[in-house]
Amino acid sequence: MGLETEKADTRIFMDDDNFPRSGGPALPEAEKCAEDELDRDPHGLNAHLQLGFEDVIAEPELTHSFDKVWICSHALFELSKYLLYKLLTLLLAIPLALAVGIVFAVLSCLHIWIVVPFVKTCLMVLPSVQTIWKSLTDVFVVPFFQSLGRCFAMVNIRLDQE
Repeated sequence: MGLETEKADTRIFMDDDNFPRSGGPALPEAEKCAEDELDRDPHGLNAHLQLGFEDVIAEPELTHSFDKVWICSHALFELSKYLLYKLLTLLLAIPLALAVGIVFAVLSCLHIWIVVPFVKTCLMVLPSVQTIWKSLTDVFVVPFFQSLGRCFAMVNIRLDQE
């Protein structure tokens, strides 16, 4: 491991046709097509559901099962998770999508045609209601609390420590 006195000259020759200009990795056509698919969770709503076998089942270091049992249970876990998810989505995805679409359509319709006009009407009527409410509180509520305040103003509390 002494000092090297010779200089090494290394060059890489690449064809311009095979060099990816995008800055990304050079992938075969099949992998490029898979990469171009739409992101089904662009906002990360279900990022917490990225569970694997090791996140659910873990054996402490001192208590390990047989290797074959561990491998088989891992394979069964992944297979059952995959197949059951596919089966449930096959059976439930379309009806639930329809139901959720109907619910959101009804909520949108109610919001547009009932809630917003009601709020706007209340805001138009509010100044007159505010005047009536202030008059009622000035006539009934304010005198009651003024009397209560005068009654309790004369109360003195003295604490003695013995």
